[in-house]
Amino acid sequence: MAKKTFLLDGSAIAYRNHFAFGASPLTNKKGMDTSACFGFANTLFRILEQEKPDYIAVVFDTPEPTFRHKMFSEYKATRETMPDELRVQLPIIREMVEAMNIPFIKKDGLEADDIIGTLAYQAQALGHQVYMVTGDKDFMQLLKPNIFMYSLQKKSKLDVLDASAPEQKWGIPVQHVTDMLALMGDASDNVPGVPGIGEKTAAKLIQTFGGLDEIYHHIGDVKPQRIQDKLLEHKELAYLCKDLVTIVTEAELAITPDELTIQPMETTELKRIFKELEFHSLLKKIQPKISATEVPYPTPKKNTPSVSSTPHAKTYQLITTEKQLIELAQELSQAPVFAVDTETTGLDPITSKIIGISFATLPHTASYISFAHAEFSPSQAWQILKPILESPDHPKGGQNIKYDRHILCNEGIHLQGIVFDTMIASYLIDPNNRQHGIDAIAQQYLGIEKISTESLIGKGAKQISMTEVDIEKITQYACEDADIALQLHFKLQEKIESMDLVSVYKNIELPLLEVLGDVERNGIKIDKDHLAQQSKTLQKQVDQLEKKIHNMAGKDFNIKSPKQLGPILFEELKIQETCNVKKVKKTKTGYATDYETMQKYTDHPIVVDILAYRNLTKLISTYIDALPTLINAKTGHIHTSFNQTVAATGRLSSSDPNLQNIPIRSEEGRRIREAFVASEKNWQILSADYSQIELRLLAHLSGDPTLIEMFQSGQDVHTQTASKIFDIALDQVSSQQRARAKTINFGIIYGMGPQRLARENKISLDEAKQFIENYFATFSHVQDFFTDVLEKAKAQGYVTTLTGRQRPVDLKSKNPMVKAFAERIAINTPLQGSAADLIKLAMIDIHQELQTGNWQARMLIQVHDELVFEAPTNECKKLEDMVKTKMANAMQLRVPLIIDAGIGDNWSSAH
Repeated sequence: MAKKTFLLDGSAIAYRNHFAFGASPLTNKKGMDTSACFGFANTLFRILEQEKPDYIAVVFDTPEPTFRHKMFSEYKATRETMPDELRVQLPIIREMVEAMNIPFIKKDGLEADDIIGTLAYQAQALGHQVYMVTGDKDFMQLLKPNIFMYSLQKKSKLDVLDASAPEQKWGIPVQHVTDMLALMGDASDNVPGVPGIGEKTAAKLIQTFGGLDEIYHHIGDVKPQRIQDKLLEHKELAYLCKDLVTIVTEAELAITPDELTIQPMETTELKRIFKELEFHSLLKKIQPKISATEVPYPTPKKNTPSVSSTPHAKTYQLITTEKQLIELAQELSQAPVFAVDTETTGLDPITSKIIGISFATLPHTASYISFAHAEFSPSQAWQILKPILESPDHPKGGQNIKYDRHILCNEGIHLQGIVFDTMIASYLIDPNNRQHGIDAIAQQYLGIEKISTESLIGKGAKQISMTEVDIEKITQYACEDADIALQLHFKLQEKIESMDLVSVYKNIELPLLEVLGDVERNGIKIDKDHLAQQSKTLQKQVDQLEKKIHNMAGKDFNIKSPKQLGPILFEELKIQETCNVKKVKKTKTGYATDYETMQKYTDHPIVVDILAYRNLTKLISTYIDALPTLINAKTGHIHTSFNQTVAATGRLSSSDPNLQNIPIRSEEGRRIREAFVASEKNWQILSADYSQIELRLLAHLSGDPTLIEMFQSGQDVHTQTASKIFDIALDQVSSQQRARAKTINFGIIYGMGPQRLARENKISLDEAKQFIENYFATFSHVQDFFTDVLEKAKAQGYVTTLTGRQRPVDLKSKNPMVKAFAERIAINTPLQGSAADLIKLAMIDIHQELQTGNWQARMLIQVHDELVFEAPTNECKKLEDMVKTKMANAMQLRVPLIIDAGIGDNWSSAH
C-alpha cells in the first residue's frame, strides 16, 4: 500500500480558522484571540487521527519578497495587512506544530505554494500518495496521478480533489490550469489577468483552442473581435501572469520527503501550550499518549496544596453593591499583601479597556467586580479603590502585573506598592525555563488545574459569548486568577529566599517592572515619510545591483532563485577558481548559495553584490516597509513590549515590534534609525550607551592587573591589546593587528576558539592558536578567572552575576557538544548578566530622578547597553550630564565606566 504524505498550507489554514468564528472569536482568560491556534490544532489532529499519514509537514510563507515580486512589483499588493490578532498567534502555531514533532518549513524567496509543489512532486516520484491540504485553487495545476488536494472549502467535510477537478470546475484539462489563471487573473494575489476576460470567457477560449500558445497561434480565429483585440493588446501581460501563477516544482530545499516521517509528539510541551491557550478538549487528545516515563510538570511535594490531593473550600464572591465594595476596600487596606488581576477587552495594554477586576487577600478567598453587573458605576468604584491601588503603603502584586498596571493606567490609576510578580519570581528561580505563564506555574508549584474557558462558553456551533454565561461562573473564573497568584506568591517567595535571590528580585526586577511600564507607555514616534523615501531610494539601489549582477553574469536571471544562481556562479563564472575554494558545497537539489557559503567567495565581485542585494531587500521588507504598519492608531507611536522573563542571562528582550534588532552596522541600516524622532516640536533625541562594558566587567571580575591598567589609562583598549600580544610599540600597531585584537577581546567573552578566530581574520589555524595562547599569557588572570568560574559552576550547578542572579548550567554532561555549550554559557553569563543588571540599575536610578526632579524628559528605548531618551532641546545637555552620571555610578567597579552619549534630531544622529 502506498505511503501517504500530507503537506499543509499553513498560512491558508491559519487565515481560514482565524475568520471562521466571525464576530465571536475564541479567547483565553486574558482576552487573547486563540481562534487560529484552535482551528489549526484541530485540523492537525483530524488529519492525524482520520488519515493516519506516514509523512507530514506544515509549510508557511515568509514576509520576504519572492521572485514574483521582482517580476511584477504589484504582486499581492492589494492584500490587507494581517490582523494583529492573527499575527500574534503565528509564533504559537509554530510552537504547537514543533511540539507535535511535525516539520515546520518556510524559506525566504519562496512561497509556501512552491515548497509544497516541490515536495509534492518529489514525494510522488517516490511512490507516495500526496495530499496538499489547502483551499487555494492555484494548487489545481499540481494535480496528477497520486497528487490530490485536500480541500478546506467545505465546513462539513474535507473534499479530496484529483486531476479531474479542473474539468469538473471549468471544463478544462489540468495542464491548462495555469493558462486559465493567467487569462482570468487572481484577485487574491493581485494577478491582473487579461482585462475584459473573466472566468467563463477564459474557460471557453481554452476549451476551443487550448493553452496560451495555442490561443495566440490561432488568434485570428478568436471571436468576438473585442476579445481578440484584448488578447493582442495584452499578450505580454498574459504570459507574465502565467509566470506569476505557475508554482515552482523544482525549488532548492534543505529537506526531502523522506525526512517528513511521523514522529512521537513532545507531549509535555504540547500540554503546556494547550494549557496556556485553555484548549482543554485538545488536552484530552494527548493525555492518553503520555507515557509513564514522561512527567509534564515537576511532581508537587506532599505538603504542596493540590486540588486533587488536598482540596480547599473556596470563598469567591461577586461584588455588586456599594456596601460590598466598601467592605472590600477595608479588607484590602488591612491586608498585609493582596493580589490583583484584571479582565480586559483585548491584548493591547495601551488601548484595551477593563471589564472587571479581581482581588485576593487570603489563599482560596477572592472577590470579583464585574462592571456590567454592579449597582455602582466604574467611576464610583475607582473613587473608593484608587487610594489603595495607588498607595505604596498597601503591598500588592499579581501575575505579569506590568500588564495590569497598564490597564489600570488606561483608567487613570497609577498602580504603586508592587511587591511581587509571580511570573518574574518563577523566571528568577529557573531562567532557563521559558514557561512562566500562570497555568504552567500553577500546575508546577501548586498542582492546580485552572478553570477552562470551554467549560464556561462551550465550543463550536454551540459556543456562546461571555456576556451570556452565568455570572457566578464568570466570578469563579476571574477570582481564581487572583487567588492562584497570591498562593504562588507565598510559594515562590520561599524559594526566592532559600536561593538568596531576594536582592535581585526586590532591588532590580520589581522596581524595573514599573520603569518598563512607563517606557512602554511613552512609545516612540516614527517619521513615516522618511521611511517611505528610504524605501524608494533603496529600491533604486536594488534595481542597480540587479542590473550590475546581470551584467557580470552575462544574462538576466532570478537572483533570488538558488536553482538559477548556482549554475551561473559555479559553472559559468567558476567563482570557486577565483576564490581558491577546492570543494563546492552542494545540497540535494543543487548548489548551496546560503549566506555562510557565500562568505567563502567574497573575493569575487559578483558575490559581494549578491550579498548587498540580499541585505537591501531584507531591510526594505523587514524594517522600512514594516515599521509604519506597527504604529498605534490611538497614540501615533510605536509601543514595544520589554520582556523581563525571556533571556536566561537577565537581558531584556523587545517584541511587537522588536526594536532591539534594528540593524546599525551598515549605512542603510543606520538610516532606519533616522526615522525615530522626538514626539514634540523643539525636542531632540539623546542616546547614551556603555563603552566596552563586558570587557570592563571582565577586567573587574578577573582582577587582571594588565587589563585593569589598560582601562584606567584611558587609551584605546584594542590597540593596547595588540601592542602587548604582538610585543610592539603602540604607535607601530597596524589596523589589521588592532582588528585581530578587537576580535579576540570580544570573542573571548563568548568562548571563541581558534577555528572561529582563524575564519574571521583569514589567518591559519596555527596562527590563531598562537594568538589565543599569547592573549592568555598576557592576561593570565583572565584564564584563571574562567577556570574558577567553571570549577564553581560544576560544583554548584549554576553561575552568578555580580548582583547574585543565578543561571543553571550542566557541566557534568557526558556529551562533548552539550558540555562545550554549557562551558560557553558559564563563561559568558557572569559578564553579559552583570552587564544586564548594571543597565537595569541605571534605568531605575534615572527613572527615579525623572519622576522626582524637575524634568520633562522621557525614557523611550533600552537596547542592551544603550538607553534612548527624548527631551526639550534646552534640557538635553542637562539630561546628558545626569544620565551619564547615573550610568557611571550604577555599580562601583575596579575600572571606570565610560558612557558615550549624543544628542540629535533622530536616533541615528544621536547615537
